[in-house]
Amino acid sequence: MLPEYDVIVVGGGHAGAEAAASAANLGSKVLLVTMDLSRIAQMSCNPAMGGIAKGQIVREIDALGGFSGIVSDKSAIQFRMLNQSKGPAMWSPRTQNDRMLFSFEWRKILERIPNVEFWQDTVTSLIVEGDKVKGVKTGLGVSIKSKTVILTSGTFLNGKIHIGDKNFGGGRAGESAVYGLTENLVELGFSSGRMKTGTPPRVDGRSLDYSKMEEQFGDINPGRFSYLPGDKMTKQLSCHITYTNEDVHDLLRQGFEKSPMFNGRIQSVGPRYCPSIEDKIDRFAERNRHQLFVEPEGWDTVEIYVNGFSTSLPEDVQLKAMRKIKGFENVRVFRPGYAIEYDYFPPLQLKETLETKLIDGLFFAGQINGTTGYEEAACQGIMAGINAGLKSQEKDPFILTRDEAYIGVLIDDLITKGTEEPYRMFTSRAEYRILLRQDNADIRLTEKSYGIGLASKDRLDRVNLKLKGKKEGLNYLMKKSAEPALFKGLLEAKGTSVMKQKTKLHTLLSRPQITLREISSVEKSFEGSIEFVEDLKEEVIDQIEITVKYQGYLEKEKALADRLTKLDHIKVERDIDYQKFSSVSMEARIKLTEAKPTNLGQASRISGVSPADISVLLVYLSK
Repeated sequence: MLPEYDVIVVGGGHAGAEAAASAANLGSKVLLVTMDLSRIAQMSCNPAMGGIAKGQIVREIDALGGFSGIVSDKSAIQFRMLNQSKGPAMWSPRTQNDRMLFSFEWRKILERIPNVEFWQDTVTSLIVEGDKVKGVKTGLGVSIKSKTVILTSGTFLNGKIHIGDKNFGGGRAGESAVYGLTENLVELGFSSGRMKTGTPPRVDGRSLDYSKMEEQFGDINPGRFSYLPGDKMTKQLSCHITYTNEDVHDLLRQGFEKSPMFNGRIQSVGPRYCPSIEDKIDRFAERNRHQLFVEPEGWDTVEIYVNGFSTSLPEDVQLKAMRKIKGFENVRVFRPGYAIEYDYFPPLQLKETLETKLIDGLFFAGQINGTTGYEEAACQGIMAGINAGLKSQEKDPFILTRDEAYIGVLIDDLITKGTEEPYRMFTSRAEYRILLRQDNADIRLTEKSYGIGLASKDRLDRVNLKLKGKKEGLNYLMKKSAEPALFKGLLEAKGTSVMKQKTKLHTLLSRPQITLREISSVEKSFEGSIEFVEDLKEEVIDQIEITVKYQGYLEKEKALADRLTKLDHIKVERDIDYQKFSSVSMEARIKLTEAKPTNLGQASRISGVSPADISVLLVYLSK
């Protein structure tokens, strides 16, 4: 008989892995229940982590003391910093990963955490007494007691896979769907919906002609996701780029009548920002080609992921069409692409801790909340794990706001606006993205995480060393003047006006054409004035330069954030009867009653609630 736990995590995907690790590292006794222990944190779709906005999330998870960044670094086969031609708010790290190594490294980490135990099984229902969760029941008929439960079920709830006119139950290729849990949750009063996602074919890399494609290299000086010290990559694998064409599109169109997307067999909504190839051809009929990324799945495999060719068309149509792509003329398919439908639970049913409003102690994280992407799932997992762990120990919850983290933006979007399509994070969703950069996630979050006992002392010490170096560097630049003769050659070479008199280095660095490294190469005493920790040197220099060049923008955005977040400090009782506010619009009353915001800031971000409605509530609350 299994003992009673503080936290049971259901599902071993990216959300489940982070949830189990964070709760256990906070001192909770954790049981991870998953269908297959050999597939922990499996990369079900593309073999990559990070990217636009997603890279910021991975760095935030790492800053909090999570493991997605560490695992990504250990399993990386290529590293690229995206958007370097734009401002630092848009810089986004991305790794191409060894799929099998990624899962292996995650399992090793979890097995080394003493407070994590494992049980290979499916969960078919919850044990609930009154309005409080007490544990789970499994497919093997085992009842397991727990103070809290986190559901991270991914695409497995009543999952159905579609390939052409064929469809069958499954959570992903080769794995069974989970039945019973959705029905149990609906019986408890939750509302559910259906969503769709898809994946492209996997092909044999030995059958491709890479000479006909564009090679995509990693960065010359590859970085890392984790803020902790570690080995840098010394070798990388290239990706390649090729394109569809009119012949490909014509062949794909011939299969549309058998496409479950077009013949009505799939009714659910798919990800708007990651459409299938047939959807792209249908929606963008004027385009005669679409870009495809040919991505290796690991160091020691020939398997290739065809990014951009997600499809649920019949397998013979997929093969014929792919053989019209440059470099794919003789392609051999390991596995056809497919679409999958699954159940989710609209996230308006959640509190800001990711605990459900209906059942005390029950948390949802990942695709069950209507999100898509490993990174979105992982950040929900770490937050649900933190809050379930804290709740089991009767401690205060841990909440991140919109001006503190992309994670705060994501959770606030979900619980105030909900989602009717798979939610994906973009930099445009964050109104304070100059503050929420990938380079300063540790400065923003590590001290907060250390305060609840999750981030280590080593992490906090490194953050303090970085801040110390930044302070010393800024002080030097403010005090030291640049000699006009000394900098004349550099300024002329950079096409910017030469100095006629001494100027503070701080002012000189504010010029867009000049970098701190260039100033340092002329002003030799700069680096000697700072007590650099060698492996933090590049990070400190970046922090100093960004602070100087974007000082005005940073100050304006911080002032705006401080002004707007004042509403977040005005608490609202969950049991307020909004129907009694006749001056509030009927739509707002309905939305507020459904969402039950905990503060006025959340209320103001609910779709359908106007500034006038907030003013009425503010008057009421002030009384």
